[in-house]
Amino acid sequence: MSRQRSIPRKVKGQARKIKPLDELTIVHPHAAGLDIGSRETWACVPPSSSPEPVRVFGPFTPDLHALAEWLIACGVDTVAMESTGVYWIPIFEVLEARGLQVFLVNSWHLKHVPGRTHRPTLACSQGHGQSDVLDCQWIQQLHSLGLLRGSFRPDAEMCALRSLLRHRATLIEHRSPHILHLQKALVQMNLQLPAVISDVMGETGQAIIRAIVAGERDPLTLARLRFPGCKSSEDEIAKALTGTWQSEHLFALKQNLQLVDYYTQILRECDAELERCFAAIKPRWDAPAELPQLPKAKRGSRSKNEPTYNARAELYRITGVDLVA
Repeated sequence: MSRQRSIPRKVKGQARKIKPLDELTIVHPHAAGLDIGSRETWACVPPSSSPEPVRVFGPFTPDLHALAEWLIACGVDTVAMESTGVYWIPIFEVLEARGLQVFLVNSWHLKHVPGRTHRPTLACSQGHGQSDVLDCQWIQQLHSLGLLRGSFRPDAEMCALRSLLRHRATLIEHRSPHILHLQKALVQMNLQLPAVISDVMGETGQAIIRAIVAGERDPLTLARLRFPGCKSSEDEIAKALTGTWQSEHLFALKQNLQLVDYYTQILRECDAELERCFAAIKPRWDAPAELPQLPKAKRGSRSKNEPTYNARAELYRITGVDLVA
C-alpha cells in the first residue's frame, strides 16, 4: 500500500512567492495610428521610425497616397484607425491596396480603454491643435500593445453587394413617405379608399388612383376597376369613392403618384444592378455541379418590396445555405 503525500494546507495571510509581472509586451512594433476627420487626417508612427513621428495629411486622393507612401517609408506594416462616419473608407481602401494590415476599430471600444493621460505632444511642424495629435498617438500606442480589436470588413465583392443593398433599402425608405402623402390626399377629399382595400398600392388601389389622376370621377366606374381578389364589393368601394374632389388635393395626389412611380423605376434599375453584382460573385463553398432544389417558400413570405431577381436562389448559390428559409 503506497503512502499518500501530505499536501500542506494554505494558511490565511501566509506570504507566497509570486513571480513579478513583466511590462506590457509590444505586439506590433511597426504600428501606426490614424485620427481621421472630414478635412484632415493625423498619423502617428513609432518615434524610432521617423524624426517627425506625427504628421497631418489632407482629404484628397493624392494626400491619401502620400500618407501611404510615408507609412511604408517609415517601415509601418499595420495601421489602426477609428471608424468615423464614412471618412475612413477611402483611406482604408488605399492603405489595404498598398499591402498594409488595417485595423478598423469601433469608436465605442476606443473611447472606453482606460488609462489615457494628457501628456505633452510630440513635435509636429504643422503646428495644429494638441488634441488631434494626442488622438493619433493614443491610437498608435494602444495598437502597438495589441489592445485594439479590428472590426470585420468583408472582401471587395461583398462590400459592393452590401453597398447596393443598403442603397436599395434607402430608396424604399424614401418612397414610403410619398405613399403616405398619397393616402393623405385621398382622405382629405374624403375618398376612403384605405378603408375598403388593404393596400392602396396594390393592383386594385393603383388602378383606381391612376384613373382618378386621369380625370375619372364617377364612383361606380372607379369601383368596377377592382381586381377579382379584392374582398370589398363594388358597392362598398363606390360608396368609399364618393368624395369632394378639391383641385389642390388632386394635384398633390398626382405629384405623389409620380414620385412613387419614379422611385419604383429607380428600384427596378437598382435590382438590375444587384442581379449583375450577384452573378459576378463565385460560390464561397465547394458547390456541386448541380445544386439541390430549394424547398418551396413559406406561404405569405412574399413582400411587396421584393426584388425583381431571385435573391433567395442567388444567396443559396453563393453560400450553400438557405438564408431566407
